[in-house]
Amino acid sequence: MSTHLSALYTELVIEHDKRPLHAGLREPFEAEVHHVNPTCGDEITLRLHLSEDGAERIEDVSYDAVGCAMSRASASIMADLLIGHGVEEVEPVRTHFEQAIGSRGRIEGDEELIGDGVALMGAAKFPARVKCVLMPWKAYQAALVETRALRG
Repeated sequence: MSTHLSALYTELVIEHDKRPLHAGLREPFEAEVHHVNPTCGDEITLRLHLSEDGAERIEDVSYDAVGCAMSRASASIMADLLIGHGVEEVEPVRTHFEQAIGSRGRIEGDEELIGDGVALMGAAKFPARVKCVLMPWKAYQAALVETRALRG
């Protein structure tokens, strides 16, 4: 990765950390989950609200994230990528993001799919940071499972 791109990605992470999108816990929501990364102390409380019309469209992802810049930026980027889209529509985004971030740099993040999420790919080379970046995504998955269970 060029130094220019690396600096740009760092700027994006800082921007999402300082001015997080969709931050703060909101209502309505079907599920609220709380995840903690015991190795570093990062925490997230995440609420998921799906559309009421039977279609699984993500109306809102609200969260309160405490921890390192990478985990907070990841929550901001993720919420922005998910809100307004169908659950099935975002599944390839989530899958690619998780594969790329867990690849130790072998899989390059596809900007077409994950947007600002490419800014987090630098963490892929540091296994301890991967958990920070994935925590919000794991919280989303848990909230989705809980929401689906509620709806039967």
